[in-house]
Amino acid sequence: MTDQDLDPTIAALLAETEADDGPSDLPSFKDISDEPGTDSHKDSLGDSIHKVDLSQHGFAEITKFYEDESNHIFDDTTYYKTALGGEGEQAQRVHKVLSKYLTCQDPKDRTVFRQQLVTSWWELIRIMCQKAGDYNLEMPKRMLLRFGVVLPSLFTPEQKQLFSTVILENNTGEPVYYMDEWFKEIISGRLNLSATDEARTPRKNDPGAEAQRIQQLKSKNDGKLQNAESLLNSKETERQMLENELRNRVDSLCEHNPMMGLEPHKQTYTEGQKRLFAEIQEKLRALQKVDKELCSYIKDFEEAKAIGSSLEDKMQGQPQAMEVSTGDIMIEYQTVRQMAKMTCGRQGNQFPIFTREFYHCVPRLTGFRENVLNILKWVEDNDPECFVRIHKNMKNRIVPYVLCLPTYGDFGFCWEPFDRYNRVTSRGRIVIPMYPRDLKIAILMAVADLRWQVAKEKASYYWMEEGLTDQYYQWIERQKLKGDLKSYFIADYVLWMTKEVEGVQRMDKELRAVFWRFVPFNQAKKDELKMRSPVYAELYQRDLNRAMSDGY
Repeated sequence: MTDQDLDPTIAALLAETEADDGPSDLPSFKDISDEPGTDSHKDSLGDSIHKVDLSQHGFAEITKFYEDESNHIFDDTTYYKTALGGEGEQAQRVHKVLSKYLTCQDPKDRTVFRQQLVTSWWELIRIMCQKAGDYNLEMPKRMLLRFGVVLPSLFTPEQKQLFSTVILENNTGEPVYYMDEWFKEIISGRLNLSATDEARTPRKNDPGAEAQRIQQLKSKNDGKLQNAESLLNSKETERQMLENELRNRVDSLCEHNPMMGLEPHKQTYTEGQKRLFAEIQEKLRALQKVDKELCSYIKDFEEAKAIGSSLEDKMQGQPQAMEVSTGDIMIEYQTVRQMAKMTCGRQGNQFPIFTREFYHCVPRLTGFRENVLNILKWVEDNDPECFVRIHKNMKNRIVPYVLCLPTYGDFGFCWEPFDRYNRVTSRGRIVIPMYPRDLKIAILMAVADLRWQVAKEKASYYWMEEGLTDQYYQWIERQKLKGDLKSYFIADYVLWMTKEVEGVQRMDKELRAVFWRFVPFNQAKKDELKMRSPVYAELYQRDLNRAMSDGY
């Protein structure tokens, strides 16, 4: 990249950088990060997104992927200054190293500056992420956090137009976040800190410690309350169906035709009506059983509701705004930085800044929110149980939190399958790189990771003895394969969802049977595949046999 390719702003500052190697602030940067925000701003990422709606059965169709007109954010001639303005030594360091990187001609020196940029960039993010909760944060700063865009001249004209039409607000109602939104939710307290291996010790005399403990108890109880209500609704629906069937049979039993010539007397029960006696008794027994279960569910629901009310009362006595400490934000920052590294892998491209040099995605396969949701909908349409978690034989669809990170990685993954305080209805967390070679593959890897971890946690100590994890483990053992079991599963899941879903037979026969049963396609896809090959027809027949024997 030559000097002519540089943004005029950074080109003008190069001379100043070379003349001053000290840790001074950028000379003409305006620090406006300390301006107070106002609570009157409407927050489009409200609490409603965090609440799991068990009545939802799928993603809504994405009909609008981009805005019709440009937002002109990247046309601002002061974008670069505003993005780095007021960020102190960290911004100065990024400016200097970026300047040297962009003008360097020696490949060896360029490699050194590139590595220095990685370190200095994340130091800058460490400072900026604490301001993500500021409603008045300037858009260049937000775009730096969200897309890694620090210098608009690193776009091609087509890329600049693309990023200028990205839908910035979350209008989908789904828990898909960009990095700036993620930190904003963490800072606001609406989103709990991501799980880490290190145990966080509570600080002494911390006024927020008790509020945090109550919030954790409430989160755990909310899961019980939501599941109890779901079970209650399901059982009431079952009772209503049984009562309707009973009413129909009693009505049929009470119908008598007149006896010809002996009017107004009516005929006795017919043979069909006599058979209704047994059916009515069966329905009454079923209703008696349902009523017993209903009493139990009502009791659980009342207890959870009472505990919830008690915790609500205790929370009233706590400070209104439960602020997240700087230490906790730094813990989340370190976690997100680790996530970013994992999306790239050890030998991947860790370069953190957006540049046309490394961006090779097509518009619909760039990790913008709407594109990610569109692919997640495709995944769930074909694998309808990918987000299902079973509790007390009740299937709950729980969409995980999705964090889209501006990296050039190729690996999506699951950070945690569910919240440790609420295993029943809490959301898991998956991470998606925004600029991968294949966005669909990255998302499939993340969903596969989530599927495996949920199945393993559900089976607990018996994960090698029952369910999906058992069957897959047994197959790996028979193949005498060595290595990480989860990695094998992720690779096979990607094969299952990209090849086998189209009827292209790439899997071992025995393994295909495992996936057909424990990672099933939707019924329409099964019906289609059985007509395409005897291999799938045989698996389809096995489904029918298991259903008939009630052993499925």
